[in-house]
Amino acid sequence: MFYATHAFGFAEVPGTLTGNCGDNPGIACRLAWDITHSTNATQVVRVYLAGPVSLGLRILFVIVVAFLVRAVAHRVINRLTERAATASLPVAPAIRPAVRAQRAAAAARADDTVPPPTVGTERREQRARALGSILRSGVSILVFGIAALIILGDLGVNLTPLLLSTTVLGVALGFGAQNLVRDYLAGILMLVEDHYGVGDTINVKDASGTVEAMTLLTTRLRDVNGVVWHIRNGTIESVGNESQGWSRAVIDYPVPYGEDLARIRALMEQAADSLFRERGWRKLMLEEPEVWGAQELSSKEVTMRIVAKTAPMRQWEVARELRARVKAALDEAGVAPAGPDTIVITAPPDGARSAPVGSPAASPLPAAAADDPGEPGP
Repeated sequence: MFYATHAFGFAEVPGTLTGNCGDNPGIACRLAWDITHSTNATQVVRVYLAGPVSLGLRILFVIVVAFLVRAVAHRVINRLTERAATASLPVAPAIRPAVRAQRAAAAARADDTVPPPTVGTERREQRARALGSILRSGVSILVFGIAALIILGDLGVNLTPLLLSTTVLGVALGFGAQNLVRDYLAGILMLVEDHYGVGDTINVKDASGTVEAMTLLTTRLRDVNGVVWHIRNGTIESVGNESQGWSRAVIDYPVPYGEDLARIRALMEQAADSLFRERGWRKLMLEEPEVWGAQELSSKEVTMRIVAKTAPMRQWEVARELRARVKAALDEAGVAPAGPDTIVITAPPDGARSAPVGSPAASPLPAAAADDPGEPGP
């Protein structure tokens, strides 16, 4: 190998392999030198063939690795979310022995072995899949963002100004779009903490209705009048969910004040037990209805309360049927309905009704006037 004197040592002679292809010659450059031993041909292959091909292969390798990492991450996320969605969780992890015995006795009386409905299965599936979608999107953005930065670095782009510009842009967006960022963060936290989901009935400030759609930015719900409300997630400070986990049907039934409350309680329990024994209605109730007793007192009536724990969003139909059963049982037992005072108007006596106009019966006078028809004395 030939070397030439250089100001700082030795420099490789261009007419050699290392002089034309560098210290680490590639396959194409080495092959071109071995075949031609021409400096021009070797430089052409190195600049116009080996360089672009090597850069293209490197970019292709980065892209393939990014897709592989993304696929593996998505597969792991899918397994985790599917396992969370299909996991069977009990309705009540710890049930007191008294409640368990009560349910067993009710099932024995009903001669029905239908298990109570599983609460929250569909909701858990929706929540798990929504979280999986967010995680997959985040992983894709992260992986492809890193791959894009590597490719730009291989192309010779100076990444320092780009990263600084991105940082400044992020700070500007953070200050200028605070409400938008707050809405997205609130949407993510609502989804992670499972505040509510599609199909739930919620109360938010002045709006109350069923959730029709939920995104990371807004929540859309429809009230009982059909009005659609669009609410930004960042403005929701408190929310009441009427259909999460289980619901309760509450029936307040007034009875006359003079009735025997023990008898009324027995009649209500009989009506509730008849409803719970029916297979179709029992599927909607998680526990046997309970008569709580006197809820309110007044001078004319006593309000008796009966409750039933039901599956989510089924409390209204159970309440309507249970109210009808209680009314029928009380009517059959002869319990008069309690209500406001009524004014009874009766017909006048027969003598007063048949007396002619102008007669004493028709126009009664004071007793003193009837005894002394004359002029009054001094």
